[in-house]
Amino acid sequence: MSCIDKYNYEILFRGSFKECAKFIRENCKNIKEVNPGEEVIEGVMLIGIPPIPVGYEEDCIIIPYTKPCYGTFVLKVKIEEEKDKKESKENKENEDKKDKKGILSKLKFW
Repeated sequence: MSCIDKYNYEILFRGSFKECAKFIRENCKNIKEVNPGEEVIEGVMLIGIPPIPVGYEEDCIIIPYTKPCYGTFVLKVKIEEEKDKKESKENKENEDKKDKKGILSKLKFW
């Protein structure tokens, strides 16, 4: 569960899992519901009471994230993978030819 640390995230809310799920449902326009244990982004699996709401915007996702011994938080995670940065450096001359992928292509549940 420590893989969330490799992403750039912001804590929006802290509370019980139920309160965090309610926060996401009330504050996000785009929501996808997933099952516990699903990997939403590389290395990050969610635990909680199903269905787990996941909000998404153009460059980030909003998830309820539970860390044992710390509690549950609503995290806003920016989607910038190191793989994409490395690929763009290696293939800089072919950048115009490639289609740019949106956030939905990086999400595991989509």
